[in-house]
Amino acid sequence: MIPKIAYARPHSLKEAVKELSAPGTIAHAGGTDLLGCLRDGIVTPEKVISLSGLSDLKGIARTGDGGLRIGALTTLAEVADDHVINEQFTALAEAAASAASPQLRNQGTLGGNLCQRPRCWYFRGEFHCRRKGGEICFAMNGRNEFHCIFGGQNCFIVHPSDSAPALVALEARVRIANSRGTRTIPLDSFFVDPAKDVTRENILRPGEIITEILLPAPVTQMRSSYRKARARGAWDFALSGVAIGLRFNGKRVDQARIVLSGVAPIPWRAVETEQALAGKILDGETVARAAESAVRSAEPLSDNAYKIHLTQGIVHESLMALRPE
Repeated sequence: MIPKIAYARPHSLKEAVKELSAPGTIAHAGGTDLLGCLRDGIVTPEKVISLSGLSDLKGIARTGDGGLRIGALTTLAEVADDHVINEQFTALAEAAASAASPQLRNQGTLGGNLCQRPRCWYFRGEFHCRRKGGEICFAMNGRNEFHCIFGGQNCFIVHPSDSAPALVALEARVRIANSRGTRTIPLDSFFVDPAKDVTRENILRPGEIITEILLPAPVTQMRSSYRKARARGAWDFALSGVAIGLRFNGKRVDQARIVLSGVAPIPWRAVETEQALAGKILDGETVARAAESAVRSAEPLSDNAYKIHLTQGIVHESLMALRPE
């Protein structure tokens, strides 16, 4: 049962951040995650602030430097269907298309997808876990087959977003608005590691909103992809996945960004794998070594060691598919 909640629908960004600065308020974008959080008692706001009236936060457009600006309220379906994103930022199109169901993609927004709350059944259930201010992460010694194999020190959630790892691989930036103005940061600085603060998933403070996501201008010989494995063939979160962005110089990898999904509390940069690919031709030996390096530091729990082999396989197959002709 959802308790009675006050509701406001501001029509300007200035009004929205002012409303959200008040205690007991929460933002509503597409609402696909918010409704579940309300039902589960994860959030108990006094007032919901709808962002749907902020037309400036919608749409996809070229920037002056040849990059791309995606409004935070742009739906996942719009991102997945955009021809420019499909051609030049393929990993993002594939990630958006793989999220949830068609109905949810038509409602859920890109900004909301980056900010969604963890799906851990202890966090969503009636357990006073560390993320809710308790002293125990129940996944450590409980059911943990869907939990993380990287970065699980204080909390073993996995970040639920598919678009986040793709955007990090594509070197995206995010613009954040508050009552004092705006700031723009690299997206990989947006997420909060539980080792630093176990109660938060991102750096947003009260009264702050993501307004847009900025992608740099595409470069020649850039190839990217996103692939995930899931328990069901569709409409499910990643058990493991990988977003890859590769810049080539001829047939050699000039720069690599490898970001894992479904295996860590934040989109997980596989830095060792990136280093293993730099300057190399993607032959079978190089790809096999890179895939092995992606899981070398994994620390599985009692029931999720399968994610090591799954992740290695996904990285291997994704890299092979990106080899130049």
